[in-house]
Amino acid sequence: MATQSPIPFLDGLFDKVASTLQPPGWAIDEIQRRLVLLLNHVLMQEPQARERLARQSGRVVEAQWRVFVVRLAATPAGLLELAPAAAAPDLTLTLTDESPLGLAQAAVRGDKPPIRIAGDVQFAAEINWLVDNVRWDLEEDLARLVGDAPAHAAAQVARRVAQALRGFAAPAAGPGPA
Repeated sequence: MATQSPIPFLDGLFDKVASTLQPPGWAIDEIQRRLVLLLNHVLMQEPQARERLARQSGRVVEAQWRVFVVRLAATPAGLLELAPAAAAPDLTLTLTDESPLGLAQAAVRGDKPPIRIAGDVQFAAEINWLVDNVRWDLEEDLARLVGDAPAHAAAQVARRVAQALRGFAAPAAGPGPA
C-alpha cells in the first residue's frame, strides 16, 4: 500500500492556520518596518546597489504572496522605505508557489522562487540585479557582537548545515528512463 506524502497535508494545515489566525494590523506594520530596516542594513554595505537603487528613486515595488503584501519605495539615498498603501506600484512581484514548504525547499536548494512579474521592465531588471548581487554578510555582523573567531566558527557550522540541507533536498540522481 502506497503512503501519501505529508506535503499536501502541511499545505492544507498552513492554509487553515493562515485563514483563521490573521495577525493584527499593528503586528503586520511592525514586521514590514523591521523588514525595511534589515533590507536597508544590507544595502548600506553595498555602494553599487545603493547607486543603482537611487536611480529608481520614487518608484514603488509591490511584493505579494498569498494574502501578504508589502509595498516598498526607492529613496534618493538608494535605500528603501514603506510606500503608502495608496501608492500605485510601478512593479508587482507575485510569488506563484502557494506552498510554504515548496518555497522553503527551493530556498534550501538555492533556487529562486517562481515569480510573476508585472510592470516596469527596467525597474524589474534593477530589482533582479539586486537579488542576484547583494548578499548579507551575516558573519561580519556577528563578528561585531561576539568577535571574529566565534563568528567565523558559527559561520562555518551554518555553511555545513546549509550544504547538508542542500544535499538532502537535491533530487536523487538515479538512472533516467530507458
